[in-house]
Amino acid sequence: MSASPSAAPLPRETGYALLATATLSLLPFLSGLPVLMAALTALLLAWQFWRVRQQAPRPPAPLMLLLAILGAALCYLELRSLFGREAGLAMLTLLLPLKLVEGRDRRDAHAVLLLCCFMMTGQFLNAQSLPVAATVGVCALAILATSARLERPDLSLRAALRTASRLLATALPLMLLLFVLFPRIDGPLWRMPGDAFAASTGLGDTMQPGSISQLILSGEIAFRAEFAGAPPPPRERYWRGPVLSDFDGRVWQERPAFTDATPNYRPSGNAYAYTLTVEAHDRPWLLALDFPIATQEDVRYGRDFTLRSPRPVRTRVRVALVSYPDTRVGLTENPGRLAHALWLPEGSNPRTVAAGQQLAARGATPDERLQGAIDFMRDARLTYTLNPPLLGTHGADEFLFDTRQGFCEHFASAFVVLARATGLPARVVTGYQGGELNPLDGTLVVRQSDAHAWAEVWLAGRGWVRVDPTATSAPARIDGGIAQALPATDALPFLLRSDSPVLRELRHRWEALSNGWNQWVLGYNASRQAELLKQLGLPGTGWREMILALGAGAALWLAWLMWRLAPRGRRRDALDRLWLRACRKLARRNLARQPWETPAAYAARVALRLPGQAAAFREIAETYASLRYGPAPDMAGQLPRLRDLIQRFRP
Repeated sequence: MSASPSAAPLPRETGYALLATATLSLLPFLSGLPVLMAALTALLLAWQFWRVRQQAPRPPAPLMLLLAILGAALCYLELRSLFGREAGLAMLTLLLPLKLVEGRDRRDAHAVLLLCCFMMTGQFLNAQSLPVAATVGVCALAILATSARLERPDLSLRAALRTASRLLATALPLMLLLFVLFPRIDGPLWRMPGDAFAASTGLGDTMQPGSISQLILSGEIAFRAEFAGAPPPPRERYWRGPVLSDFDGRVWQERPAFTDATPNYRPSGNAYAYTLTVEAHDRPWLLALDFPIATQEDVRYGRDFTLRSPRPVRTRVRVALVSYPDTRVGLTENPGRLAHALWLPEGSNPRTVAAGQQLAARGATPDERLQGAIDFMRDARLTYTLNPPLLGTHGADEFLFDTRQGFCEHFASAFVVLARATGLPARVVTGYQGGELNPLDGTLVVRQSDAHAWAEVWLAGRGWVRVDPTATSAPARIDGGIAQALPATDALPFLLRSDSPVLRELRHRWEALSNGWNQWVLGYNASRQAELLKQLGLPGTGWREMILALGAGAALWLAWLMWRLAPRGRRRDALDRLWLRACRKLARRNLARQPWETPAAYAARVALRLPGQAAAFREIAETYASLRYGPAPDMAGQLPRLRDLIQRFRP
């Protein structure tokens, strides 16, 4: 008994195409796999390459079972789990090459391509950036091209890619329709419940030596700001984050946050209107300029003048704001809060406390004590660096009097300890300072490398006053950014340090493109969908209207697809029209021509049924065949003759 076509072994060229498609689907995951699992996956792919080249039979089932058990054991040993996003994707990256090695015929090949589709979708569980979308598009093209070669092994690579491109282009209208009209769901659609809200890079609610300097090494974007007019100058770009007032001698912590639906300040003075796009960081802070007023209701105002989301920012968030940096705040303050802003742990940082007490003895007024603390920091000749020496129990003492090297958290922490020792209520504010304007799309890009810490001091009659002690030793940090302030020996991401105009231009172009992708694709949420549908003239955005619009659009797409796929005869010329006229005359005598009959075969069948008309129709058929298929037909001379023969033909 012969094997069915689906059970026949795959041709070598098709096997190579299947291996290439599987490898392309696996590549984005290999770098994130544990070392042993990545090595096993690579060995399986190499084994499959040898099998295809040698046309070797598939390995025995017990061996494949042992390899699957080994892979599961490695996954559990490396990741301590077989469930969740990371473990699930790791197991999937192992199952795909196992199925590839185990497979033999077309049915197995289709299963491999189905696993490739799962891998393609799994890429969105890790990220939804523009490069990931481009990678998924290439994988989809490869999967369709390989499917075409499975159906037609004789198909060339170019023809298979052309077929795959046509299929993708055909599906594009339906994809756009679903993207625009399918109801948007707020939340982590592309994440699994067990690890949907894993912590992201960003500021924490604590600060200790080294916590912010670690962020400086990251070139990731923290947020973007699109200003309605000119942005504020660099010295005013303080993006407020967590306010830390609890201190145990080494670590600063945020007190339990109290928030209101309305701000506890009255805005005044110069105003900056802008739209903030905050990347996910799994914290509630929105990192706004002082002192913000939101144009939407789903925000909260902290009593420490922070702007907060009612829930952790776990997806990209857009907020329209107006900030008033000249607003005077905190003219009256809760006595308990002020007392807390003066407290220092007993026995902590004795030298810094002693220096503050000496400043308090010299300065009678709060303003004099504040100026004395600023002068003390300046006279200490401190060095701004990313690589300060490690500090011990009394961090402020060791920084101010011993190492004299530190980053912004060292400056801010030591200054607040010093200010409290003088009798001034003070606290640490963390956030970001600066930002780079992208000239292509006009957005101000603030990166993790712009993370910063400064201080606030409460003065009677003036309220909370910002003091940035880092500016006393490294003013270039405030005016020119982190790259201008650090020594050349300190490491920074290459693209952040480079002065090359070409690299800077490339970075601006890429970030402008990514921003467009984030705003118009990933940022296409329920509110943007409602706005777009209103512009398109749809009466509402309820389920009924959405279903009707989606159904109507899908019906139009199906009608267009059926029209495209409907069989069409080629356009008839004068010669074909004459031949069809003769055939219709015979069809009326129940002698219709069959699609597979040549003119000569048709004439022979007509001669058997109508002997009296055989000679006349044979002449018509021979004339048509010579004109249609002859080497050099005389259309001008023979076409009128054929027309006359058909006109006189009376079957």
